[in-house]
Amino acid sequence: MFKGLGAQRLLAFFAGGWLLFNFPLLGLWDRDAMLWGIPLFPAALFILWALLIAVLAWQMERPGQTHPDD
Repeated sequence: MFKGLGAQRLLAFFAGGWLLFNFPLLGLWDRDAMLWGIPLFPAALFILWALLIAVLAWQMERPGQTHPDD
């Protein structure tokens, strides 16, 4: 079902994202602080979400990787 290093990396990114957006680690950002005039919690959520998407896009579009559906 999950063959290859690419699938294992995607599962690891999924698990990492799940941990990042779960309570114990997400609670670290719940402070009364501002980042560029935006409360820290929503800013951190957006930045973490954007970084996760960027890393996943980079992983999926790396050159030299063969895809089984090609």
